[in-house]
Amino acid sequence: MSATTTEGRPAPADASAAAPRQGPLANIRVLDLTRVRAGPTAIRQFADWGADVIKIESPQYMEVSDGWGGLRDGPDFQNLHRNKRSLTINLKDPRGLAIFRRLVEQADVVAENFRPDVKFRLGIDYESLKAINPRIVYASISGFGQDGPYAKRPGFDHIVQGMGGMMSVNGHADNGPTRAGIAVADVAAGLFCALAVMTALLERASSGQGQWVQVSLLQAMISMLDFQAARWLMNGDIPVQAGNDHPTSIPTGVYPTADGWINIAAGEQAMFARLVKAMGCEELMAVPEYSTEEGRSEHRTALNAELSRRTREHGSAHWLEVFERGSVAAGPINRMNEVFEDPQVRHLQVAQTLQHQTLGAIQVVGQPFQLSRTPSQMRSVTPLRGEHTDEILAEAGYSEQDIAGFYADGVI
Repeated sequence: MSATTTEGRPAPADASAAAPRQGPLANIRVLDLTRVRAGPTAIRQFADWGADVIKIESPQYMEVSDGWGGLRDGPDFQNLHRNKRSLTINLKDPRGLAIFRRLVEQADVVAENFRPDVKFRLGIDYESLKAINPRIVYASISGFGQDGPYAKRPGFDHIVQGMGGMMSVNGHADNGPTRAGIAVADVAAGLFCALAVMTALLERASSGQGQWVQVSLLQAMISMLDFQAARWLMNGDIPVQAGNDHPTSIPTGVYPTADGWINIAAGEQAMFARLVKAMGCEELMAVPEYSTEEGRSEHRTALNAELSRRTREHGSAHWLEVFERGSVAAGPINRMNEVFEDPQVRHLQVAQTLQHQTLGAIQVVGQPFQLSRTPSQMRSVTPLRGEHTDEILAEAGYSEQDIAGFYADGVI
């Protein structure tokens, strides 16, 4: 639970731990109503690139969590909500709603991932806020869309992986439908939402008008199917589970070694030629069944058995060195600790360090892209619930007396 003062206000964090806010989005203010994963994934893109992101939460006494219960100091929550300020408001109180509406006047983006009907009940839907600020870009993430037969269903990543086709092509057929080991629908929806909001902001620069951005987990999941979806739409092919093999490009998959496993990707003709040369089995190129990309895909079981018999003769390090010299696409299969110990990952500075007020030094996952002049920032850890309430309300023009009264009445 967050530390609080005797007045019920959050105890301030060490201000020296936060760097000044700057970056390419420093002139953008986001009111963040999102919860759980998809929405916070979207808004993290703004927070890391300098936007003033105000995370709006319910007051502590309402006992409404962000969807993570008591795990605010856990790795997931800390990774999702860094670089934000936190403001508590009871949006069901007319005075709390008035505070929110005042903030909308000076905001650029409002983001929410409630069930579609909730925003209308609260009076914070796009049309209501557009009347206050026509330039507002309003982002909504839902499980299945803002309308339609499934609109009111609760949307969860696991459910959408199944409905969106992912589980029908993932894993081994013998094991049945298999979910991905990451929240692929949630994360994809969040990233698509961020891209959509950026697009709307870019358009606003010429039109002067905001708009309503809508993203669903279901649409994001289907979009992520990419070529697998296109195979059905264009050719009527229904993709099946291919295990660790590529659906069409063979040999691409996982191969056993004397001490573990490695990945090889050599389906393309020139790459396959380099593979068999590096392995000393160039005679495989002369086998009619393996001489073309189509043939290798059709006869994948026999070809994989041939290659696996050879890869088992030496350890993973041996083969990776051989393939490196031969310009063959291959790589280790790392556990999470090995991922972050990898020299290239260290060079790219994927892990970023922040100083937490109670946990000490923590590491989070940094941005996956770089800008040469305006890099992303890891300025501050996830705020305490309501940590910046006084500061934000003062900026909005409320007096100390006003703020004290809000606390006393449970408005904030």
